[in-house]
Amino acid sequence: MSPVLDTTYIRPRDREEVIRNAVWQSMVAVDIDHRPAAEDISVRIGLGSVGPIRICSAQATAVTLRRTERLAREDEEPAVTLGVQMTGSSVVVQNGRECLLGPGDLAVHESIAPYTLLYDEGVDYRFIRFPRAALALPDQLLRDTTAVAMGADNPVARLAFTYFSQLAVSDELHEGVHADAVVAPSVELLRAVLTTQHGNSRLAKAPLEATLSLRITQYIREHLADHDLSAARIAAAHDISVRHLYTVLSRSGISLGDWIRTRRLAECRRELAGPRGRLRTVAAIGRSWGFVDATHFSKVFKQAYGISPRAWRDQNRPRTSA
Repeated sequence: MSPVLDTTYIRPRDREEVIRNAVWQSMVAVDIDHRPAAEDISVRIGLGSVGPIRICSAQATAVTLRRTERLAREDEEPAVTLGVQMTGSSVVVQNGRECLLGPGDLAVHESIAPYTLLYDEGVDYRFIRFPRAALALPDQLLRDTTAVAMGADNPVARLAFTYFSQLAVSDELHEGVHADAVVAPSVELLRAVLTTQHGNSRLAKAPLEATLSLRITQYIREHLADHDLSAARIAAAHDISVRHLYTVLSRSGISLGDWIRTRRLAECRRELAGPRGRLRTVAAIGRSWGFVDATHFSKVFKQAYGISPRAWRDQNRPRTSA
């Protein structure tokens, strides 16, 4: 993973703000308390993603990260972050517990509750951030396994350490078919770590079915622009039959075709009103979101919003001053 932020090349007076913006935009909103003076702050961060999984590899001077109650309440996308301790030590505090991590240890923390991460000796750490819904684990299990050191006494955690420490820094696994291939195994491996740590892997099974509709709709959102998005593909991605797919969505009051079309139209509407909407034709924007027939696209757009896509784009064109 190539570094995207290195304070060696940033003026000391700007370092705290640049670091804060990088962390907030790429991972999570936290208060950052650097121990050294500004001129002595040293941070080197590499960022990446594997599908919906976000990754941060960090080396830094001593720092404390705090997710406050206010920031936790404002969370728009609940997440669970796996911390991988490479060298040195750190402390994770959440849900009334704290744990000390040494080299080779793992710990998780949730974005929906306050936490503190202390790096008194500096940071040599990998952060792997998973959407909470993707893990499909019971709330109580997640609360019970936050701020718990996992390592030497858990063979699954030892395996996970090797896997995730490599995943975090392997650029070739962050793109294309390789990235697609490792998303599901990554999710399942973290599920295995947490359920074995909790002591009852059976707890993982029921939530898979209970959260299936949520995971299906999340998958669709991530693949809205794919022209080959179909019921068969969605069902195959979740190891279910097409019939079961429709049954699951029906329980949630979702008509698959209508649900996809509505969200694709919303993306077209957003893009038409933005800067990119003036750089491409209306038909090209429609095609990029799965509407291959320009006439049909204009018809369904007007049915949905009461205005043609061309008129909507013109209506949102910036006005030039006289």
